[in-house]
Amino acid sequence: MLNTQSPDSESEFLRHEPCPSCGSSDANSLFSDGHTYCFACRAYVAGAGAPSTVRKVSKMSANLLPVGEYRSLPKRGLTEDTCKKFGYTISSYRGAPVHIAPYFNKDGALVAQKVRGSDKNFSAMGDMKSATLFGQNLWGHGGKMLTICEGELDAMSLSQAQGNRFPVVSIRNGAQSARKDVAAQIEWVESFDKVVLMFDMDESGRTAALEVANLLSPAKAHIAHLPLKDASEMLVAGRSKELIDAMWQAKVYRPDGIVSGTDLWDTIIEESNTQSIPYPWPDLNEKTSGMRRGELVTLTAGSGVGKSQVCREIAYHLINQGETIGYIALEENVKRTSLGLMGLAVDKPLHMSTEGVDQDMMRDAFDRTVGSGRVFLYDHFGSLASANLLNKIRYLSKSCNVGWVVLDHLSIVVSGVDDGDERRLIDNTMTALRSLVEETGIGLILVSHLRRPSGDKGWEEGLQTSLNALRGSAAIAQLSDMCIGIERNQQGDDPNQATLRILKNRFSGLTGVGCLLSYDLITGRMTQSVSGSDTFSPAF
Repeated sequence: MLNTQSPDSESEFLRHEPCPSCGSSDANSLFSDGHTYCFACRAYVAGAGAPSTVRKVSKMSANLLPVGEYRSLPKRGLTEDTCKKFGYTISSYRGAPVHIAPYFNKDGALVAQKVRGSDKNFSAMGDMKSATLFGQNLWGHGGKMLTICEGELDAMSLSQAQGNRFPVVSIRNGAQSARKDVAAQIEWVESFDKVVLMFDMDESGRTAALEVANLLSPAKAHIAHLPLKDASEMLVAGRSKELIDAMWQAKVYRPDGIVSGTDLWDTIIEESNTQSIPYPWPDLNEKTSGMRRGELVTLTAGSGVGKSQVCREIAYHLINQGETIGYIALEENVKRTSLGLMGLAVDKPLHMSTEGVDQDMMRDAFDRTVGSGRVFLYDHFGSLASANLLNKIRYLSKSCNVGWVVLDHLSIVVSGVDDGDERRLIDNTMTALRSLVEETGIGLILVSHLRRPSGDKGWEEGLQTSLNALRGSAAIAQLSDMCIGIERNQQGDDPNQATLRILKNRFSGLTGVGCLLSYDLITGRMTQSVSGSDTFSPAF
């Protein structure tokens, strides 16, 4: 409702009527003594017998500039009718021409002005705190669609492109105030079925659009995208049709990560470039279909069972497949890791002895493994803070073009942290590693320990592994794509034979015994011995 308090407070308000000065349909008020006062343009006409002078304005608007002249703005492509619709006038301030954008309060009274000079500097006059959005006074409460722009000229440009018939407003003080401005008028904004946010196509505008979208009810906010910076530039460029199309084609806002199934067709039919690399052991490949980038594979076993040796065999196999790897072994120095990989190339455990291996053979083994240019190691021994670890892996992926990373092992990553809550630390680290795998697309081979068994038999005696036995946190099993347990009875009849048991297999669902491996004390190699069990249990 418009304000009915006129500068002449002794007379009684009778009715609203059109204003002959500004063209407003209902801002002009008629009072009992015959005088009229327009709350849009502040034009005052005295009643019969009264002096024909303009009285002083109300206290609320005493510091506002005199209403200016309605003109077209050719440089902006705006017509006089559009300017008159929004009350946008040309006047002078301190001897210089200015544009004046009027702002009204919720009762429809003029309370503030945005004054724009030729140097594009802005100043606010009046009580801007009580002002609503620019143009809000022109539209009723509720409707099918409202469009919110970033500036007054943008709002008028879009409105003109639609014949000045549909609700368009702008925020008051630019992108930085967008969330605050809309929040102050949230009840009115929410009264529309659909709200289109057409802010500037720069970083601040995009950020503001997201901030405002998060204020609104789910599926109400739609964010428009323009080929030019803003609606004003679109109108000046003669691209009104594209401007209107951008409004109607604005996509509904969804929080990060929420994707409509209707938008996934191109993704689904796009041929995947992800290829499986086989493990060194054929029987294991039958159930796993190999290993893939973008997956997190966890190897687990008791102490001394052979986790690190299995890691080295896999890493060496990847090198032979032409892959680039990063190797982070936190319980051994880089020389030990290098000798372990080189020993696989010459079928001799070089970390134990180099007898019978001359320098040429050593150089050849070096060039085929750690010296190939496709192996990167982390020169560190002992615990490594998880945040630093993530940065190292990210660097390996993005700067060294590493496709695979071996991390041996998880428990030592959190061992140096003073906080004694191992479960929470492992939860956080696993979540971060899982996210990093998704971000970089690397294949991560992670070593994890098992918790101490409850019975008399230990892991070193060939106790069967399980997901429930993973040490520290259920997140290890939950966030891994593949979990493989290594079982070996160090005190049994054949202590050099190990079983690889698939505990989790997100790719195919096949679990159970993957393969049997034999360790050769002479060559230092782990090779498949006898075919693993033909039985499997699907994991759903």
